[in-house]
Amino acid sequence: MEHNGWADERFGAVADVFAANFAEFDELGAAVTVFVDGREVVNLWGGVADERTGLAWRQDTVVPVFSCAKGIVSVCAHLLAQQGRLDLDAPVATYWPEFARGGKESITPRMVLGHRAGLPVLDASPDFAEITAWAPVVRAIEEQEPLWAPGETYEYHAHVFGFLLGEVIRRLTGLTPGAYFREAVADDLGLRTWIGLPQRELGSLARLVEAPGRPSMPGPDHILTRMVTMNGAFVFPGVDVPHGWNDPALLGAEIPGAGAVSSAHGLAALYAAAATGVDGSERLLSRETVTDAVREQSGGTSWLGLDMGVRWGSGFLLDAPAFRPTLGPRSFANDGSGGQFAFGDDEFGIGFAYVANKMIGHGDARAGRLVAAVRECLGERTPAALG
Repeated sequence: MEHNGWADERFGAVADVFAANFAEFDELGAAVTVFVDGREVVNLWGGVADERTGLAWRQDTVVPVFSCAKGIVSVCAHLLAQQGRLDLDAPVATYWPEFARGGKESITPRMVLGHRAGLPVLDASPDFAEITAWAPVVRAIEEQEPLWAPGETYEYHAHVFGFLLGEVIRRLTGLTPGAYFREAVADDLGLRTWIGLPQRELGSLARLVEAPGRPSMPGPDHILTRMVTMNGAFVFPGVDVPHGWNDPALLGAEIPGAGAVSSAHGLAALYAAAATGVDGSERLLSRETVTDAVREQSGGTSWLGLDMGVRWGSGFLLDAPAFRPTLGPRSFANDGSGGQFAFGDDEFGIGFAYVANKMIGHGDARAGRLVAAVRECLGERTPAALG
């Protein structure tokens, strides 16, 4: 497949794998961006953004990236902690007094970042209008009792993660998390990354499709389905229905656990900015902050009895050979249910992102092959060599 963009000669293997993904995975449209030491070394895109119209993927194309939103919220939380405004190990109720109900008094932001708070799903079932209004979800979280003793074990906090941490951000800054992210980070860097897509950007939005044979969700009462759909308020993956993931009303709302929309460049630049700074700017997150973020909080068998090889730091996926291999112990990442993946690494100086509009499966091989190519291209470059 002919693709657009460019790659430094040293990163030609990434371009080769990007092209091969189209042939071997029947890729529809996709993009990959890589930064090294704050300088963009790969920016590639290709294929079709909307198969109904044949609209080509462009450099500025954005696509829903699902739970890559958690990385955005986590960067914001760590930035506030670095500024001394948020103590990740103090009770959430320090900032949000009404949260201290029903056995939640001891829950800290770090427990939420590590998916250990006992709040993977709500008993309440706010409808779509209530979710997009924000406050009804906040009230439901206040009334919720943990499903296990907080800190005792972990399970993926699919949507509660974003709303809970998002409300802490709102209490501290006066801004909802999508607005705070734009003001504190994205506007200055010119990132094409949003939690709450502006209507003016709908013309640059790629349309999601499901790959044939993509695994289906269990029934509506299954806890996994309840977690992912917020008890049925969202249709997942449901790409062509109201409140499904091509619905402009959903993408325009702030769904901070799973509702980000971004270009590959936007996500890669965010992680590069966090890890190294971009184009000579100071890094967003200090080495000490990243050290705190990549300390393992959760791994092994989860509350539901699953062990997929996932390892969680504070808000980020950690290097996990059985699940999401990255570059090493200082890699911090998040992925999306359509196969999207982004990470930073301050030892290797990397900001990476891959996005696509064909949803194959959670953790499918496309991004992993590109990360492996980046690792190959780095060659003899080692953490020690970076000083």
